[in-house]
Amino acid sequence: MSISQRRQRERGVTLIELVLFIVIVGLASAAILGVMSMTTRNSADPQLRKQALAIAEGMLEEIQLARFTYCDPQDPAAETATSPAGCGVPEGPGEEANGAGRPFDNVNDYVNAYGAATDYETDAQGAVWAAGSPQKYVASVTITPVALNGLPATEGLHIRVVVPYADQQIVLDGYRVRYAPNSIP
Repeated sequence: MSISQRRQRERGVTLIELVLFIVIVGLASAAILGVMSMTTRNSADPQLRKQALAIAEGMLEEIQLARFTYCDPQDPAAETATSPAGCGVPEGPGEEANGAGRPFDNVNDYVNAYGAATDYETDAQGAVWAAGSPQKYVASVTITPVALNGLPATEGLHIRVVVPYADQQIVLDGYRVRYAPNSIP
């Protein structure tokens, strides 16, 4: 066999080499697409996270800005009481019977009992959820008395707002102290 004939046979790729190349590139492509698909499927929708965060922040801010008084605002001693004992109608957890709903007139109206969660159904705009709204969120609020920086537990509250969404949840914590107990508008 001459050298020129051997060179002609060595040109190009064989069928086996071509099939192996196609199999290897196909497996690599399938693996890359599988990883991309899993990443996309497991990542949270940023729109849902933003809406849940906005609801949690709004709820926490609403609660922290509410009054934290000794007496119900309708009580005649509300502006002069120096403790719950000086009130005819002391403030306690739970909405009053004559309450007008959110926003409530006192911080402790947002829960039915200290340490127990109270749920509020809402839509993406923070309004009370109505049937037919595209997305329903549930903001769970827990308020617990806590001693802060030398203040007794009756003067400080730990507020936790939890808003679940798409197998995840937003958890925000805040604190409120009784700094103006006789501030009745």
